[in-house]
Amino acid sequence: MIQERTYSRKVSLLILVAALGYFVDIYDLILFLIVKKQSLLDLHIPEDKGATLLNIQMIGMLIGGIIWGVLGDKRGRLSTLFFTILLYSLANIANGFVQNLEQYEILRFVSGIGLAGELGIGITLVSEVMSKESRGYGTAIVSGVGIAGAALGFLITHFFGWREAYFVGGGLGLALLVMRISVNESSMFDKAKKHNAKRGSFISLFTNKKRALKYLYCILIGVPVWFVIGILIKDADKFGSNVFHVKGVVEGGQSVMWHYMGASVGSFLTGFISQWLRSRKKALYISLVALCITVAIFFSCYGVSNTVFYVVLFVLGVAQGYWAVFVTIASEQFGTNMRATVATTVPNIVRGLTVLMSIGYVSIGSATNGSWTGAAVVGGIVLVLAFFSASKLDETYGKDLDYLEPAE
Repeated sequence: MIQERTYSRKVSLLILVAALGYFVDIYDLILFLIVKKQSLLDLHIPEDKGATLLNIQMIGMLIGGIIWGVLGDKRGRLSTLFFTILLYSLANIANGFVQNLEQYEILRFVSGIGLAGELGIGITLVSEVMSKESRGYGTAIVSGVGIAGAALGFLITHFFGWREAYFVGGGLGLALLVMRISVNESSMFDKAKKHNAKRGSFISLFTNKKRALKYLYCILIGVPVWFVIGILIKDADKFGSNVFHVKGVVEGGQSVMWHYMGASVGSFLTGFISQWLRSRKKALYISLVALCITVAIFFSCYGVSNTVFYVVLFVLGVAQGYWAVFVTIASEQFGTNMRATVATTVPNIVRGLTVLMSIGYVSIGSATNGSWTGAAVVGGIVLVLAFFSASKLDETYGKDLDYLEPAE
């Protein structure tokens, strides 16, 4: 009985640390979208450079995802988690001191690298420590609590300046490192170290056709989430004023806040649905259908009030809140020797694909003289690919994760 209580406390602490780590991660990741306009204005940088800075951050996350994923499988989940938190915390603080575009570009790149590891490593740890029947609850809590960090970013910038907001994010990350000391390494990883199987080989994901396709399908099911964030929400103020002629002012910061509050609710809801239905895939299909409906509603918001528009953004967040289930599915598809690599690279490749989606969105919009058309075409493509990819993946609810991937 005492051992069970001790184990339960350790698991609860791990979930708390992973959830708060992702909370700070999302705070910094979304903070730039919130403070972009004001920070560029204060630094006398043209506003159109904001897209460049976001792309630089996403490229950093793409590179960081590979680095931290490989280290997570080679060196360990906990030590990797420590370095990711340390890097993005220090980069966050440094962001508060930027004086020109070049410094901002470098630090958004470094921040992107640091931010890339938190979610994947956290989900991997939680998945490997909790029982196979209940781990969906743990990952849902990590994502649901974490995504709420975007709301804190809005509140901090509402009462303080953008520099102070970066300082707060860095301070929260450093404080989190103290909590990390009490968390134990995954026993599955410790067991995997005793075998000769290759660990953390990113290249090995592509040396086997079946494994490579499975990896690709995992990526494609998550792309619609960042289509919504990286296009619809990022430019929500422009859609509201220039395309839909919404009555009243649509503020970029409030758009992000309301959307992410919805996404937090959606993460809890989708994760719990996957547990109640005992099926990751059914929960995923429900979310994708809901996302199709809410995206269609978004594109129909002509002439509505800004209050109604914010409600639509909130509901859009609920629908795309399957992020936790998406990362959990990816982590459950692969063995212990590749799990951190997959769980960390998959969401960051999805984020990195925002650059390609943005290019398509702008190019199609320019060719058709309408941003509505560009966004609709890109959204339609990524949603179709997500449904197709979901149909190709195995059901992983209740799957035993204590196994290794073969070399070939």
